[in-house]
Amino acid sequence: MSEFKSDFLRTLAERGYIHQQTDAARLDERALGGVVTGYIGFDATANSLHIGNLVSIMLLRRLQQTGHRPIVLMGGGTTKVGDPSGRTETRQLLTDAQINANIASIRETFGHFLRFDDSETGALIVNNDDWLSELQYIPFLRDIGRHFSINRMLTMDSVKLRLDREQPLSFLEFNYMILQGYDFVELNKRYGCALQMGGSDQWGNILQGVELGRRVRDQELFGITTPLITTSSGAKMGKTASGAIWLNPQRLNSYDYWQYWRNTEDGDVARFLRIFTDLPLSEIEGLERLEGAEINEAKTVLANEATRLCHGAAAASVAAETAAKAFSGGATAGLPSMVLAPGTQLVILDVIVTLGMASSRSEARRLIDQGGVKLNDRTVPSALATVTAADLIDGGVARLAVGKKRHGLIKGG
Repeated sequence: MSEFKSDFLRTLAERGYIHQQTDAARLDERALGGVVTGYIGFDATANSLHIGNLVSIMLLRRLQQTGHRPIVLMGGGTTKVGDPSGRTETRQLLTDAQINANIASIRETFGHFLRFDDSETGALIVNNDDWLSELQYIPFLRDIGRHFSINRMLTMDSVKLRLDREQPLSFLEFNYMILQGYDFVELNKRYGCALQMGGSDQWGNILQGVELGRRVRDQELFGITTPLITTSSGAKMGKTASGAIWLNPQRLNSYDYWQYWRNTEDGDVARFLRIFTDLPLSEIEGLERLEGAEINEAKTVLANEATRLCHGAAAASVAAETAAKAFSGGATAGLPSMVLAPGTQLVILDVIVTLGMASSRSEARRLIDQGGVKLNDRTVPSALATVTAADLIDGGVARLAVGKKRHGLIKGG
């Protein structure tokens, strides 16, 4: 049992979200006594967030579920700088138009996880460009910059990693932690925000913000980080041969999103159910006891629940039905597909890569050589094999399978 008294911290502890935190006892007391406003920042470097951001999104969801107010801070301003945390090279700088387009696309995802209304616990979406782009350089250095020690900044992992490897760190990026600390203070001033949360790589930046709030506003601020989520085999979660697992269905269709969760390693199922679904802990404990082939039932539950949260109940249901039919050899509507134009042929090697079933032609060739690729349930004999009109069966469709869990379609044009 958790030693925390507040529903918020007890929930985080029981479900495995907490890695580090500042003054846990005081935050527990604050959360027990009233509504706590907390935030997490998301830079707009792409038009979709990915599964690596999902722990943070679920943190905001848990905050709201336990009676508190979440703030989604979109980094319209900090994206112009680039967060060096966890990076070994400088990010590509984006234009204002690109950043704004990315923010507009990303906003849709949060509507699935958070409740936005005018209540005391209604979620907010805020853009830090509203204040960062208005800063005057000299006053900012005088009023805020003087509270940051260069000696301490040089010890931060985001900086130290680059220096140890003798990789360039621009002065622009070096300022990122100052701006993030200032964001916390600004959110405290505007919305009474007292809590910043994020991944473990943000710990140093969060501490800077907590300290800055004490120095410039005499405010008691708090921080929580989550552990780095890795799979049982030691891989970073969300890194696959086919690329990033995007949250936006325009970047990754619902079936492939569902399939990612269905393919979870056995040793990760219970942990992922706690972190990435709303299932009660008692139900998760029951699924955790499943062994052998029965663990697949728990994986299906995980896939259904995770997809429902991110893409909606209807999309999750269609994905599950599509998967069931695919595994049984039936209809496969909803699978990733491409078109075979009349009078042409497609090289299977190219089809595998185009449909995201392998990350490169060399990987696709290796899969074929190992006998792991089937077309219409027949093993593809060679990397030179093609798909022609003669292969279009079942109403003008050819079914391609890579292993037992990756499926795609070639349709007649």
